Amino acid sequence: MEIRDLTVRYGEKVVFDHRDFSIPDRGLTLLSGPSGVGKTTLLKALFERCPAAAFLFQEDRLLPWRTVAQHLTDVMPKSRRGEVPDILALVELTGEEDAYPHQLSGGMARRLALARCLALGGERYLLDEPFAGVDLPRQRRILEGLRALGKPVLLTGHGGELEAWVDQVLTLEPEG
Repeated sequence: MEIRDLTVRYGEKVVFDHRDFSIPDRGLTLLSGPSGVGKTTLLKALFERCPAAAFLFQEDRLLPWRTVAQHLTDVMPKSRRGEVPDILALVELTGEEDAYPHQLSGGMARRLALARCLALGGERYLLDEPFAGVDLPRQRRILEGLRALGKPVLLTGHGGELEAWVDQVLTLEPEG
């Protein structure tokens, strides 16, 4: 996927000034860089240009009156609802189908938000900080599950262990 001549400004702050980006169409790609460099902004720009993508926001955005299973089935067509157990297994939430968000830990809530994104389907997944509050061994297992889906995944993070577990790393540098 290519983005050409991307310019984004918030008031006087220039995030991107006529920048070009080439995003791999396969595997797991980590979008890395310091806080404030534009990782989330780039994901949103990609999402606007790729209607067949599913987007995971930094905030969990869970509905307190919906169970774990309902968070998935509410966004899925009936024909795909049989996939719920597989998606919950991928994010390691098997057995939590009837739990409500207030009954989940922070890491579990984050994994539910990821599961809901996966339930949306799409040709690619754009994941903004998908592992906040998730322990490292579980991050690695979930990444392997995402890789097995066979769809391009672009995720943001601050490097570290993630860099060793993805297929490619795109590092953003500040403008100027």
